[in-house]
Amino acid sequence: MPRTVLITGATGTVSTALMGALEGTGVGLRALVRDGSAAAAARERGAEVVVGDLGDPRSLPPAFEGVQDVWLLTPNGPRAPEYALSAVRAARRAGAERLVRLSAVGAAHDAPNRSGRLHALADRETERCGLRWTILRPHWFMQNLLGEAGDIAATGTFSLNMGAARIGMVDVRDVADCAARVLLDAPDRHHGRIYTLTGPRSLTFGEAAAELGAALGRPVAYRAVGDDVKRAALLGLGVTEWIVDMLEEYARAYAGGWGDLTTGTVAGLLGRPPRDVADFARHHAAAFAPPGGASAGGA
Repeated sequence: MPRTVLITGATGTVSTALMGALEGTGVGLRALVRDGSAAAAARERGAEVVVGDLGDPRSLPPAFEGVQDVWLLTPNGPRAPEYALSAVRAARRAGAERLVRLSAVGAAHDAPNRSGRLHALADRETERCGLRWTILRPHWFMQNLLGEAGDIAATGTFSLNMGAARIGMVDVRDVADCAARVLLDAPDRHHGRIYTLTGPRSLTFGEAAAELGAALGRPVAYRAVGDDVKRAALLGLGVTEWIVDMLEEYARAYAGGWGDLTTGTVAGLLGRPPRDVADFARHHAAAFAPPGGASAGGA
């Protein structure tokens, strides 16, 4: 009998990429969503869509019933450990065999940011879940640069409060491929493992800008700004104050050198090197190009 994987956070970037990576592999896909009308991508990948909310444990049994594997991705916020615990309990009660959780780089009780500390609490619940478990801790996503696409398209520049940070940023597609590899392997193979996922090199945002420029065929520049400037911009876009504070804590940590690391884990899991930011830039060149403009990039 084919295994069924429950995908939580099913409308998000990583989980959507994971469903794409698992499509056609023979596993059954079930997607947990809070709003069924927002699950078009999951349905396109052949997933059964079930409406439920990790913040409401009473809504979870139909989603977890009959699944062997649970992909656990919780939204960033102060209730993240609570959501993780609700999923763990629902998985255990439903008789699931394995839990694969998306955490974050540097998750620890003494992490220099609230997200890292909350992820550490949720990781601890995963380790104590009584099921087979694996934790993935990816670094800063290259796809976060897509949030700067509007400015890059309009002005050829983007601004972050990261100073001269050097970061081993990783492509979300590699994170999804690693998750798929774990879920497709036998449950015992990755049990009890914590994998830190990075790209192939640690680079500055100036270097990332140069790669974007090469893909676009025009200059792209990074401009370091203060926390107050970035805070005002994010709040103006409607980002919640909690998320803005969290991002500011990450930015300060990265500017201080906290993110200057890489691992060989992606290559070890996939048998190929992780995608470089140059690959990311070429793949997403159209998103950074001016409206109606041509770019030098490709898929």
